[in-house]
Amino acid sequence: MSGRPDRRRGPPRSNIVLGMLLLARGKAEGLDQFGYTVQAFLSSLAPLIAVPVVGYLLLALRGGEPARAGGQLGALAELLGTICALLAPAVLSFELAKLWRRQALWLRYATALNWSQWVIPLLASVLLLVGYPVLAAALPDRIALGLVGIAIGGYALWLHWFIARHGLSLSRLRAVALVVVVNVVTGVLVLGPRLLALGAGHAG
Repeated sequence: MSGRPDRRRGPPRSNIVLGMLLLARGKAEGLDQFGYTVQAFLSSLAPLIAVPVVGYLLLALRGGEPARAGGQLGALAELLGTICALLAPAVLSFELAKLWRRQALWLRYATALNWSQWVIPLLASVLLLVGYPVLAAALPDRIALGLVGIAIGGYALWLHWFIARHGLSLSRLRAVALVVVVNVVTGVLVLGPRLLALGAGHAG
């Protein structure tokens, strides 16, 4: 298990791709490839936010499509919801790290978690291109697609748990608690207002 970063020696030389590959394979030493400074964390967060922002801008510039999706106001609401989903885990995990006196390790955990988010779509692409056709040959399409979805979701939760356990030096149980709390509360924050708005629309 990785220990507390030694700030007196300065941040280690980073290799983001190597760190992602190591963590994806369950190698805790991948944590040391991302750095543990505020700048490293912001650098890991920037591309996650940039993708939905660029998508919103492209959608807004195409004129007709935002109108069919509820207007640019609706598209902006979707963008803000996406950004909330990206920022909420950082805030929630920091509060738990502080509760468990692991705040000194939080930047290492949060930075690694942000970069590791890119592993999930890559895995999803591989499973959809390779795993799904194999399953679909023997099972109904819906079941095959459902199994692929379960595999992707399960792996994403395991990866979050692994990074939490080793990045924050937590016990297995506390790492599970962090993953559950962060994902459930983030889901409520993002989906709750949408469900309320949908219910109000039907009631009206």
